[in-house]
Amino acid sequence: MSSKGKRPPPDPVAVLRGHRASVTDVCFHSSRPILFTGSSDGELRIWDTIQHRTVSSSWVHSAAHGIIAVACSSVLGTNKVVSQGRDGTVKCWDIEEGGLSRTPSLTIRTNSYHFCKLSLVKKPIANAKKGKETVHLEISEDSRGKTTENQVEGSDTFEDHLQGGLTEETHVEGLKYVAMAGEQSSEVEIWDLNTGERSARLPQENVSGSSSFSTKQRGMCMAVQSFLLPGSQGFLNVLAGYEDGSMLWWDVRNPGTPVTSVRFHSEPVLSLCIDGSCNGGISGAADDKSVFYNLDYPMGSCVVKKEISLERPGISSTSIRPDCKIAATAGWDHRFVSHLI
Repeated sequence: MSSKGKRPPPDPVAVLRGHRASVTDVCFHSSRPILFTGSSDGELRIWDTIQHRTVSSSWVHSAAHGIIAVACSSVLGTNKVVSQGRDGTVKCWDIEEGGLSRTPSLTIRTNSYHFCKLSLVKKPIANAKKGKETVHLEISEDSRGKTTENQVEGSDTFEDHLQGGLTEETHVEGLKYVAMAGEQSSEVEIWDLNTGERSARLPQENVSGSSSFSTKQRGMCMAVQSFLLPGSQGFLNVLAGYEDGSMLWWDVRNPGTPVTSVRFHSEPVLSLCIDGSCNGGISGAADDKSVFYNLDYPMGSCVVKKEISLERPGISSTSIRPDCKIAATAGWDHRFVSHLI
């Protein structure tokens, strides 16, 4: 279709102004009408998406390093937001009536100084259950040769937070882990947001201090997504994209070797998004295509479902609507594009 035949882009619903530096990440609250934004000077703002105004502004990371990512999820509870800075720290903040808490409820010093954004755990929407649920982070063998298993129980809660009478959706308290690129840039680390301690490293060294699988030749970990597979009984999985265009799928029960390894891209993977069912997703890279894929755990495979060629290379961010019907990509060409799945 020629450029003359294309419809003009719609006008934005609102333009939110106030940041003094580049906005590096945005995140909607899971149920409340607020938006979190982080910028390169370390400022985290909370916005009212109904009145289109700033609710609060806080400098949560140093201006010299700035914010890489902000994340909020119902699995953390209704009053938590996480920030990741280029200063090697991840901080968990309480959302109070007047904005953020003065001090973080948890600070994790990761010693990771990369630009790969962290990932909270995504759980399958179709498998959301009422009542208590247990999430397992089981490592077959850690660096000391000991078996490790964390089981955290949580219960569903219903809270009315909004003046309009909206009610917070059921959430599970047991998924308080975060995945990110590790201190060694080719590794993935999983941290416990309850204790502030590292729970796993992918790949994990065995008792002799070595690993049978290495990711060093793949370059830096550029994108990561942690998730629960349908019917996985709460065991954590991680999908990681690397500088050489490859993707590794990890099951933390076997941290020494990935479930599978694929290479859908010829350039660094820049973004990964798992769909709402946690059975597939989309990847964006520095090359000229976006890739939709399916995850088949019984077969241990990640296979291409569909490829979309790009007029101009470079996809910096991807997202999939919870109903798995529409995906969106943000390109280096300053364009936002939606796709039917």
